[in-house]
Amino acid sequence: MTDALIPNYARSDVEFERGEGSRLWDAEGTEYLDFLSGIAVCNTGHCHPRVVAAVQEQAARLLHVSNLFYTAPMVRLAERLAARSLGGKVFFANSGAEANEAALKLARKRRARGRFVVLHGGFHGRTFGALSATPQETKQAPFAPLVPGFDAVLPEAAPAAVGPDTAGVVIELVQGESGVHPLPVELVREIRAACDEHGALLILDEVQTGMGRTGTLFAYERYGVRPDLMTLAKGLGGGLPIGALVAAPEYADVFAPGDHGSTFAGNPLVAAAANAALDVIDDPAFLEGVRERGTLLMEGVRELPGVADVRGAGLMVAAELATDAPEVVRRALSEQRLILNATGPRTLRFLPPLVVTEAEIADALGRLRALLA
Repeated sequence: MTDALIPNYARSDVEFERGEGSRLWDAEGTEYLDFLSGIAVCNTGHCHPRVVAAVQEQAARLLHVSNLFYTAPMVRLAERLAARSLGGKVFFANSGAEANEAALKLARKRRARGRFVVLHGGFHGRTFGALSATPQETKQAPFAPLVPGFDAVLPEAAPAAVGPDTAGVVIELVQGESGVHPLPVELVREIRAACDEHGALLILDEVQTGMGRTGTLFAYERYGVRPDLMTLAKGLGGGLPIGALVAAPEYADVFAPGDHGSTFAGNPLVAAAANAALDVIDDPAFLEGVRERGTLLMEGVRELPGVADVRGAGLMVAAELATDAPEVVRRALSEQRLILNATGPRTLRFLPPLVVTEAEIADALGRLRALLA
């Protein structure tokens, strides 16, 4: 569509102009059913009225003053996130990768020259530190040498890999970009115990799993394991860019002024949007609905022709196909006006807005069945 953009994305030749709930409309007015949510960003759906109203009101009042000052939306959001999770303090960033960078720096400052245990199949971002924590050869190789001090292991080997020189263990409870692979509960508890034994920090990357995606506000609530540090982004801003590092009280004051920072992070506009998104999502009835519709989606996907396996949590679902998943994604977009995502040659990923209805799930399954039959 244009030669003005650096070609680092494999974009589809579609230009979207408008969105509402689980629907998008392109420049020609064609309607699409969105089961990707901007890659798990639009958890409250496109242009949720409460998020839009909060943005409009805040935009007319104040956009930016820098982190040398306080603003009410930022303070309110930090207090809410801390109180609802680890009870400590919050550092705001602009993205998940930036939130993970902050977590790595905090852990390294706490244990000087400490190493990190990371898991094969994990994904934590594309900045140098976050990429170094992402042991995927195709993503890392073009940019070597990376940041040293990262030990990549298979998930089941993680507890034994933790030692006295480990600064932190960085994990996703559900590995999203590698195909929606939930870690076993007992394994996560063993990793927690190993961190406790050696004084390492358990760092949970909840960039994709947080903000209700798995059916609880944070995925760690499903595991009964409390992290030391947690990172958030994606669904936190209701569609606007924001990330956050939440530190438990014991580690909330490791950073001192000047240790880390971000010019735009936590600005009043995105903080207002995040507060509105949190208003919508952090509701027991809403989260129960996510779990119910997640079960409905998984059961429906399991019945589709050519589906060999289904896995996931809440409205974070993947299916292993007998056919070419990227081709299914392409045809779903062009022939059925259904937006999906492939995370591998045979892996189809579903990340619908958390406001998706049962009727829209049935509609999406019907469109997909027409392709797979």
